Amino acid sequence: MDLINIDVVSDVVCPWCYLGKARLDQAIANVAGEIHVTVNWRPYQLNPDLPPEGVDHKPHLAAKLGGQAAVDRAHQMLTGLGQQDGIAFDFDAVKISPNTLDAHRLIRWALTEGPEIQSKVASLLFKANFEQGRNVGDHAVLLDIATEAGLDRNVIAALLASNADKDAVGEEIEAARGMGVTGVPCFIIDSKYAVMGAQSVDVLTDALRDIAKMKNTAQIN
Repeated sequence: MDLINIDVVSDVVCPWCYLGKARLDQAIANVAGEIHVTVNWRPYQLNPDLPPEGVDHKPHLAAKLGGQAAVDRAHQMLTGLGQQDGIAFDFDAVKISPNTLDAHRLIRWALTEGPEIQSKVASLLFKANFEQGRNVGDHAVLLDIATEAGLDRNVIAALLASNADKDAVGEEIEAARGMGVTGVPCFIIDSKYAVMGAQSVDVLTDALRDIAKMKNTAQIN
């Protein structure tokens, strides 16, 4: 079976990243039995300068997107797209725009338990923010998510209370920017090919098959 590794550069407060994850999951399901895909979640921060406690979400987003009318249009479009991909966006429930550094630290620690657990934590963070309106910058919320994913709550609590891996996460984000990543999601396949944005399931499925075919051709030659 062909092997492919995907590094997904994303932020847990990016709705397009949530859509991208849902579509990638479907694309991976489409090639099951043909290609074994390993997914690693890599950090990016859309709003790195927000305070640790976050800010009031609605005025922050309106200022960022150019007014409430622009926000409403974006939310209407995203809600429709989410319904097609099994995501129940509830933008009215989101009260806080968080600083996502600690969420990215949690995703990083989850990888020590394997990529499946890391992916589960990423899913739970997206769902908490976009469907449940929970503050994913709040340590209590992060601890509940860690526990739900099967991580050791006491260990994660101790790590969150420390500065563990803050610098490492920051360095990863800078490395992504150095590679030319200016928006997310970005899917980096086998450290060679970049697919930008929340592409359709068909595009992602075709990309996986095309890259697997190129790898086979290169190995034969």
